[in-house]
Amino acid sequence: MTQPTHIRGEHLTTALSLAAVGVPVLPLRAGKVPFGNCRTCADNACGGRPNMKTPGPCVCPAPCHGWAAATTSPGAITSRQWERAWREAAAVAYHPGGTGLTVVDLDNADAIAWARANLPAPRTVYTTRGEHWIYRGAMPSANAVRPGVDIKSLMSYARWLGPGEGPLTALPDAVRALLVKEPVPARSEAVTVPAAARGGTCPHRTPAYLERGIAMAEQRITAAGGAVHATVYGTFLAVLSTHGRCGCLTEAHTQRLFTAAQAKGESARHCADAWGNAVHRLGM
Repeated sequence: MTQPTHIRGEHLTTALSLAAVGVPVLPLRAGKVPFGNCRTCADNACGGRPNMKTPGPCVCPAPCHGWAAATTSPGAITSRQWERAWREAAAVAYHPGGTGLTVVDLDNADAIAWARANLPAPRTVYTTRGEHWIYRGAMPSANAVRPGVDIKSLMSYARWLGPGEGPLTALPDAVRALLVKEPVPARSEAVTVPAAARGGTCPHRTPAYLERGIAMAEQRITAAGGAVHATVYGTFLAVLSTHGRCGCLTEAHTQRLFTAAQAKGESARHCADAWGNAVHRLGM
């Protein structure tokens, strides 16, 4: 159901105001479910996950669901691609990790009581069921770290319910410790260049061309202000299309790209998936 005009304007104004201070935003439909940020993904026509709360799998040019759709670009926020989304939006969401924040989502009175007994005083935002405790600092996100407690930071989104009250204090070790589990054997996410690419004729003639290309790719990922997952995928696609068929691209080069992506909040698995999707799309 389409929201009244004044509500649409309020959501869009809020989104633009947040983006202006560096907070990546995206529209939410009823039920706190995000929209895709491209026409191919409208109504989940692309084949992405049904609730669209996480990126892909998707057959559109770049993964764009959930937190990965969050952006600080006024042009993207007001684009024709999101015109329908703002008409139907029920709320505004933001990517906490994208602006260096962590939200401790407390869903009930028991969770709030636990937090008050164990965590330092934060900036507090009141929700319909509980409270959001907001800290300065980013970390991996996770649901159900204890009864009634979720962590929303990197690779996640939270509903914008206002700036909140209280100090914006540093993320405490007690919150980070909620994600610590028993150690498990390390699992390699090693990714190599496509086998078919090795041994080809190099058209570049100089190693400097490849080095410049990798350096520019690292810079593009590092400079991403929003839609990090899409930026990483697009960068991998560009590198492979230019350097992936002659045999000059090595695992050392891919590791540099993965390191840059992980510094922006991508996991090793997301990097491997994005690389594999780019290889598949190029038919390597």
